[in-house]
Amino acid sequence: MDPKEAISVPRYYFDHNATTPVSPEIFAAMAPVMTEAYGNASSIHYFGQEARRLLDDARREVASMIGARAEEVVFTSGGTEADNMALFAAGRDGHVIATAAEHPAVLQTCAQLPNATMVPVDGSGLVNPDDIRRALRPDTVLISVMHVNNELGVIQPVEEVAAVARAAGVPFHSDGVQAVGKIPVNLAGIDFYSISAHKIYGPKGAGALFVRKGAALRPLLFGGPHERKMRAGTENVAGAVGFARAARWVREESAVEAARQGGLRDHLEQEILHRVPGAYVNGAGAPRVANTSNMRFDGIDSEPLLIALDLRGFAVSSGSACSSGATEPSHVLAAMGLSKLQARSSVRISLGRSNTVEQVDALIDAVVHVVAQLRKLAPAYA
Repeated sequence: MDPKEAISVPRYYFDHNATTPVSPEIFAAMAPVMTEAYGNASSIHYFGQEARRLLDDARREVASMIGARAEEVVFTSGGTEADNMALFAAGRDGHVIATAAEHPAVLQTCAQLPNATMVPVDGSGLVNPDDIRRALRPDTVLISVMHVNNELGVIQPVEEVAAVARAAGVPFHSDGVQAVGKIPVNLAGIDFYSISAHKIYGPKGAGALFVRKGAALRPLLFGGPHERKMRAGTENVAGAVGFARAARWVREESAVEAARQGGLRDHLEQEILHRVPGAYVNGAGAPRVANTSNMRFDGIDSEPLLIALDLRGFAVSSGSACSSGATEPSHVLAAMGLSKLQARSSVRISLGRSNTVEQVDALIDAVVHVVAQLRKLAPAYA
């Protein structure tokens, strides 16, 4: 397709694990906060107290979404800051355990800590809780295992890992950014839990860390006494209000929407596997959230595949948006045991509220056509 022709093609978004569009109802909730309730929530005058009321209401709504108390929610700028807060809170003083398939927000933070162990995952992307247990040491101060993998959609056995942590008396953190809104969240045995608004149709720049009552948390940012002295800086009230409206959507509608997306995802995978020889679903043997499919295609490099699909109006990705521009293949797929060639032949398709069966059928046809065309240009493919 001529790139000039691509300008006018219909555009379909299949990259919801990277970010979601702000929904109209969430934008409507945020707009008056920015124009009318613009006070600093720490000020004692009318404008400040109105902002404080909105912030407190938002905190209760977000807490309700994950079954927490309002006082256990610390607002942050997003999931990355929440992960950093949890890891630095304990990891500066001892040994930390995480998995090799964590989000970069956890992996790169662990790289800054003096002592961290990366536990492997299996060929489906799952961690074995017994491997976590075997990695424990007398100086272990934190275990961090993500709830849902952002690239595969694989659901980690956080309940079992939490039991390991509890038996050892070690605090447990889980990155729940990709879990909230897709599966039910149970915080039993979890001391710290990271969440983010822009994955559930809320605004970017708004997130939170669940801090179980009694859990020790040292601040990452220093300044004023905001967020009960846990996170300095003037609160993003509009972002918190948008996050709260997104949380209400999660509580009221996400279960039905997840079931709808699961049907679309299954249809997508079945048709592509049927119509494209040498196609595979990475992580297919593990429990997964309903909206995510990570597929690989023998003989194909993901970069030209992504470009060709984009020219036809389909936005998909090759993995974590936080790793875009990386020259190395996905660390998640490498951790599963895939070769560099296999990892480079993989793409992630993540569904959302806007996707329809007609869009999915169009994407299927496009994948079938593009893979066939690219294989013709690959002399090594037989």
